[in-house]
Amino acid sequence: MTASTAAPTQRPQVTEAFAKRTAIAALVGTAMEWYDFFLFTTASAIVFNVQYFQTEDLALATIYSFGTMAVGFVARPIGGIVFGHIGDRIGRKKVLMITIIGIGLVTGLIGLLPNANTIGVWAPIMLIILRIGQGLCVGGEWGGAATAAAEAAPPESRSFWAALPQIGSPIGTLLSSGGFFILGLTVSTEAFDAWGWRVPFVLAIPLLGLAVYVRNTLEESPVFKAAVEGEDVAKEVPIVQLFKNSWREVIVGFMCNLLGLAAFFLVTTYVVSYGVNNLGMSKNQMLAATLVGAAVEIFTILWVGTWAKKIGANRITVISGIATVLVAFPVWLMVNTGNVWLVILAVVIGMQALSMAYGVNASVLTALFKPEYRTSGVSISCNLSAVISGFVPMIATALTAAFSGSWVPAAIMLMIIGAITAVGGMLAPRFNVMDDGYKA
Repeated sequence: MTASTAAPTQRPQVTEAFAKRTAIAALVGTAMEWYDFFLFTTASAIVFNVQYFQTEDLALATIYSFGTMAVGFVARPIGGIVFGHIGDRIGRKKVLMITIIGIGLVTGLIGLLPNANTIGVWAPIMLIILRIGQGLCVGGEWGGAATAAAEAAPPESRSFWAALPQIGSPIGTLLSSGGFFILGLTVSTEAFDAWGWRVPFVLAIPLLGLAVYVRNTLEESPVFKAAVEGEDVAKEVPIVQLFKNSWREVIVGFMCNLLGLAAFFLVTTYVVSYGVNNLGMSKNQMLAATLVGAAVEIFTILWVGTWAKKIGANRITVISGIATVLVAFPVWLMVNTGNVWLVILAVVIGMQALSMAYGVNASVLTALFKPEYRTSGVSISCNLSAVISGFVPMIATALTAAFSGSWVPAAIMLMIIGAITAVGGMLAPRFNVMDDGYKA
């Protein structure tokens, strides 16, 4: 019996308690993963352009730095293919254990990497290699976590429990930006540039032990167990099945996921760089804006996870996209004032508009794909949008330089990203394949 002819696997009964345990275990590991990944994005804006790229042109050095950041996103689809295959063939839990160990070790090594003054051209080369390692691991992480959390939850509360691991993103932002913020307050600029920036990276290694311990308590997805018992796992290579049967769903998933990633890096990573390099604001002022935005984002994600139970995750995706389009120009007008309070308000507003879609991404994407290739489908959709997202700060920096420091291109970029996700949210209900009657 092949996967295409097998009887559909019946969704096993799950409890709220089981859903809670799974979601929390996924959350702890996801927070660790995003902490590691966002350390790099923050450092790209304020550290790597100086430490690893030796040029007197600050804009060019920043573009090089953001380009290195983008390399990690290019690697993510490859990680999505590899770990999606493992998740659909061997199990969701194994993916989550492998990815968390990999990214923790790589992040620690970045903290120990000599800079360009010490080893010359080998410094950026090694930085790029380590960033690729980060990208490969994160490429499998989110798809596995989203699938595990969604499959472990009862239909009526899936949107909430699937949203819980999404909080790992703002927690990761708080930990990474917060680490740099505290160091900026406690050590001199010279000490920060010499060694201070390395501390948050090296701390990833002891944090890895905690994350592995918690992740090890995660039980295998009941949907995957039922598929194995019913011999309904993929007989073909999952990625082949995915593009043979669900290539349209991959495109829709890409569109729905784009806002939560691309706009996030525009409103956080690029805004930090713009504020420091174009407006003359301090690193800590810009990091404070990101910290406040991330703290509020936690409550936004919890709220939309609950709200989605009433109106559906797809509708929230549409609302989020439209909201982002509407606030794009007001947000950038406030940022461009250079007033620290208006900048903080702008970042908070921008982050909450995009975070509504991000909060329900797991519900939306997991509903698009059948269990036998669900991890692959979610991972590929997410990571294709991540490739675009990774280049957003670099593109925004280049456009700002090309238009004499103007913020208008960045505002237009934000509007376009929001519109794409709004259309994706409108299309998604046509492809819902969850077998329990719940419509995302």
